[in-house]
Amino acid sequence: MKIGIFGGCFNPPHQMHKDIAINLLKNNYLDKVIYVPTGNFYQKCNLISYIDRYNMLKIMLKDVQNVEVSNYEFGNFKYTYQTLNHFKEKYPSCDIYFICGSDNLKEIDEWKEYEYILNNFKLLVIKRNDEIENLITKYSQYKNNIIVANIPINNISSTLIRNKLKDENFDYDSFIDKNVLKYIKCRKLY
Repeated sequence: MKIGIFGGCFNPPHQMHKDIAINLLKNNYLDKVIYVPTGNFYQKCNLISYIDRYNMLKIMLKDVQNVEVSNYEFGNFKYTYQTLNHFKEKYPSCDIYFICGSDNLKEIDEWKEYEYILNNFKLLVIKRNDEIENLITKYSQYKNNIIVANIPINNISSTLIRNKLKDENFDYDSFIDKNVLKYIKCRKLY
């Protein structure tokens, strides 16, 4: 079984986050996707509570098959390699993939134990810009563990959604799940 670990802030989770998993599953890149929202210790501006981000992911993904939301990073700070090791121990007979955007691949050499990640796990890269070929060349010694997913994506970002939340005329339908939007408004997030 091929399991993809989809880490991120999900601040808030949006349609592209959902579409990535659906397309990876539909196109047989993976058999299962596990979303792992970063804990509260992650240093990022405007990061709301882990519980709210976790709950919004659960709401958004409730009807999607072969996905789950993990609370692994809830209590303590975890590096990506630790999270990947956790799931490799939990699913020892499965291939563990790390789902990341090409923007993450661009800066992966700044991550803790990045060579360990590239040597021991497969990266399923979602193309977000045109420099993917340069990145593949840069990490050519790991080319067998870097797979560029050929799936459709759009450039929705959590930042865009956070910036538009106060705009009553903004059409959210193609950007964010209506129940996630309701959750945000009910709790006056962002």
